Amino acid sequence: MIRVALLSKWHVHAVDYAREASENPAIHISKVWDEDIERGKMWAEELGVPFDDDLKRVLSDPEIDGVILTSPTNLHMEIIMDAANHGKHIYTEKVLSSSRKDDEKIFSSIEDTGVNFMISLPRLTSDYYLYAQKVVDDGVLGTVNMIRCRVAHNGAVPNDDHPNGWLPERFFNKDQCGGGTLIDLGAHPIYLANRLAGKPKAVSARLHSLTGRGVDDHSVATVEYESGILAVLESSFVSSGSPFQLEIYGTDGTLMVEGSEVRIKSRSHGMNEWTYPELPAAIHSPLQQWVDEILNQVEPTIKKEDALQLTDVNEAAALSHEHNMRITIE
Repeated sequence: MIRVALLSKWHVHAVDYAREASENPAIHISKVWDEDIERGKMWAEELGVPFDDDLKRVLSDPEIDGVILTSPTNLHMEIIMDAANHGKHIYTEKVLSSSRKDDEKIFSSIEDTGVNFMISLPRLTSDYYLYAQKVVDDGVLGTVNMIRCRVAHNGAVPNDDHPNGWLPERFFNKDQCGGGTLIDLGAHPIYLANRLAGKPKAVSARLHSLTGRGVDDHSVATVEYESGILAVLESSFVSSGSPFQLEIYGTDGTLMVEGSEVRIKSRSHGMNEWTYPELPAAIHSPLQQWVDEILNQVEPTIKKEDALQLTDVNEAAALSHEHNMRITIE
């Protein structure tokens, strides 16, 4: 049994992780901490567990084995390093931080203390990604040369119930978030493309705001990879009815994912019409992989490099927009 503390309900996925943890027989939610005391007390009451307003006391508690972190991004480094130094296993919402420099400090603490760490990059466990990766690895599309991926929703679009959109106002706080839609929703296209295309080497990006709320609410990053693949990665808080899209183009074929539909056309399939393949089963979620590594030493599929390269692209994209230039990644 892994006894965990939930650290902050700041992120919109905090409730999802709490639900998944409560449904996992290997996890016991022992307490809650939140930088917003009233929010934390209410959450703890909902969950029927104690609230503690002293983070140091939570992390020093020998009855706590690990933490599930959904705090503001700008608190990640301090909290994760402190948790690691207290010997607590760590599960965190993406992104890890806003810079490679901070990422490396975080991983140094994790590696020095030997705790188990997992970052939530859930689409790397999905059936469509696993199929796409196999298609690319097996050369079914020939030489892959371009990828396009889009994740978008209407969280910043006003409606009758939410005059500023359904996303909480704190998601437009640049200091807390490190950015807007690209660093949040755009993380999914970025880490998917990084896996499919390899090591990123340069980024050109435009981070725009329709709503004028201090961060980007619709953005595009063009990423060049050492493999020669070019990726166009899109995200938006101001798009209604926009399905998830992943497109992979190669010399011998094309793979298209839209919503839950996957179709492929390639020379190996005759090139005459689209075919709709049977997909592999999804693998364990990031949270379950964290549990499996802690209890059974099962190596997770989500790696340190996934987190680092996600930060690399986000950091370069922000610089590209700020300086209106192409940014190379060292």
